[in-house]
Amino acid sequence: MKSFTALLLCSLPFGLQAQLNKPATNYVTISSGELEKEIIYKAAHVTPSPRQLRWQKLELTAFFHFGVNTFTDKEWGDGKEDEKVFNPTALDAKQWVKTVKEAGFKQVIITAKHHDGFCLWPSKYTEHSVKQSPWKNGKGDVVKEVSDACRELNMGFGVYLSPWDRNSALYGTEAYNDYFVNQLTELLTQYGRVDEVWFDGANGEGPNGKKQVYDFNKWYELIRRLQPTATIAIMGPDVRWVGTETGRGREMEWSVIPADPNMMAKIAGDSQKDVAFAPTGDKRGNDLGSRDKIRNAHGLVWYPAETDVSIRPGWFYHTKEDSKVKTPQQLFDIYFSSVGRNGVLLLNIPPNREGRLSEYDVKNLQGFKQLMDRTFQQNLAKNAVIKCANGMNTHTMTDGKYETYFTTKGQDTTATIELTFPSAQTFNILSLQENIAVGQRIESFVLEYKEANEWKKITEGSTVGYKRLLRFNAVNAKQVRLRILSSRLNPTLSELGLYKGD
Repeated sequence: MKSFTALLLCSLPFGLQAQLNKPATNYVTISSGELEKEIIYKAAHVTPSPRQLRWQKLELTAFFHFGVNTFTDKEWGDGKEDEKVFNPTALDAKQWVKTVKEAGFKQVIITAKHHDGFCLWPSKYTEHSVKQSPWKNGKGDVVKEVSDACRELNMGFGVYLSPWDRNSALYGTEAYNDYFVNQLTELLTQYGRVDEVWFDGANGEGPNGKKQVYDFNKWYELIRRLQPTATIAIMGPDVRWVGTETGRGREMEWSVIPADPNMMAKIAGDSQKDVAFAPTGDKRGNDLGSRDKIRNAHGLVWYPAETDVSIRPGWFYHTKEDSKVKTPQQLFDIYFSSVGRNGVLLLNIPPNREGRLSEYDVKNLQGFKQLMDRTFQQNLAKNAVIKCANGMNTHTMTDGKYETYFTTKGQDTTATIELTFPSAQTFNILSLQENIAVGQRIESFVLEYKEANEWKKITEGSTVGYKRLLRFNAVNAKQVRLRILSSRLNPTLSELGLYKGD
């Protein structure tokens, strides 16, 4: 079970061995002529930055789409809305945050400004904001109320600021980038810690019929300076869009993917500085980071996927959609296809015209939490005797601590982990977690059970990453084994779980 890596290191000059053993970072460059096994070894050492690791561990984050569209019954406003339409009668941001926290969410993002340009805070740089609305006689600040609720309830706080602005007369000119920086500065300096800044790629025409050339580099520099712990998502260097708005991620989701030319240019230009780049290229394919994809790369970068979806058909609240709120079971299924596929779920729950989360949404979120608790309350693997001939720290796979982890001895890149129960157990869910703090490595695995002295396959998968969840027809067995068939370096497992769901 010796890896390509072991054979490689034995034959490399000392200087190159030292280079490959340098401390892990969230990107690496690849020189022309490097062997595939050298590239695979480098890929195994690409790790998340502290802000990316914190973000990944959140698992569940919430979007609050709220603004003039809530009151005009539109999805995309045109920027011509009368500010007086914005008038929630009982706005309660604490109810929003408390509801999602009780449902298991760890962070929220408020749409501080959508494409219509209407600002949910009293920006000094436009009149198209809450200060011209009748809500609280123009003295209100939705962003502050959400941020205050997050501080009180110990929740992460993020802001969405649409680059596209259909109201601003500056849009389509160089002056707009300065206008955007001014508004971004307000959001990053007036509301305490900001944990995520979310940009989308919408780039339509402004009131003057022109499109804008966004100065992402200036925006990123500002965020890194004012809120250095914040992740910059979607149109940003820390987190990428999974590629759909269905709540479904890829079954093979690599967080380490080839760096596109724009990323490489920024890496070269910034040298040892904190790299920030605007993503380019289509990242919606089914395979972004397999050996086939990285063997010809010029560089590799840790660039994980965020999976966004709305609890309703639309992103803003519409009364006609009260009967179309996703059910607890649908939300549960989405958890498996997002978080359970090495992603972070960003679920939109839009406040209604009162300024509260609808009773329909709240009820289904509560049902989702009950389903989660019922399913994952007992890890059956904790009752098993776990053995692995070439493994170390097998007990850590069921200790509930992410920072402790199993790995293999020497340079072994495969492993057979056997679980023996005191008596036969029934289960239908497998949960695996790699310790991504040291890299994403596992490429292939299979779960089997023993029946009449014969091992039979239950399920199989490719990548694991931060979390992989697989469901299957219920199995009743006393002996189970997980075989890691392929890994880019010594595989790691922080947690291994077997559960019996409904």
